[in-house]
Amino acid sequence: MTQHRALAARMRLAALIAGTALCLQAGAATTVHKFEPTAQLGGSALLLNGKGTRVRLVFKAYDMGLYTTRRAATPAELFALPGPKRLQFTALRELQGTDLGRLFLRGMSDNTPSQQMTRHTLATTRLIEIFSGKPKLASGDTFAMDFVPGKGTQFYIQGQPQGEPVGDDEFFTLVLRIWFGDSPADTTLRDALLDGGKD
Repeated sequence: MTQHRALAARMRLAALIAGTALCLQAGAATTVHKFEPTAQLGGSALLLNGKGTRVRLVFKAYDMGLYTTRRAATPAELFALPGPKRLQFTALRELQGTDLGRLFLRGMSDNTPSQQMTRHTLATTRLIEIFSGKPKLASGDTFAMDFVPGKGTQFYIQGQPQGEPVGDDEFFTLVLRIWFGDSPADTTLRDALLDGGKD
């Protein structure tokens, strides 16, 4: 009987964990923090294309907003869209800077041929350095990635620019592939970012 009770308890725990994960995934489109409906970047007006929450395992990691010059409803449309773009984030729990940088790098590597990754070694190294230089991000801290054609990608932490812009147009496409590539970090988040920014 003791073994049966232990087995039943393990099954209830597994069901609870699975249910929690499903609830978090279902709520991923409902962000905790507000994203402004518009933004200005590189002399262009941007619209909030979509917003969502990154769920890793059963934990909400960060809210994310995608800003574009006009509506993109699919990854292909987003990659082909000209003009500035912004990725805006708000941490929902304590995030280790080094871990975050490595996860971003893994996301690029999972969605990009190695030869193409090699062409952008300096820019990807800079990305890791920026987040590694911040031991941790606390809940509520913000970070962003702004892309302006011809200038590159500017990283921000707490609204402060982290050095000079890096990379070219292709490098920012590698960054976008973290969330919009063939193996996105979170498919629910990807869909929320392409849903038009609706509440």
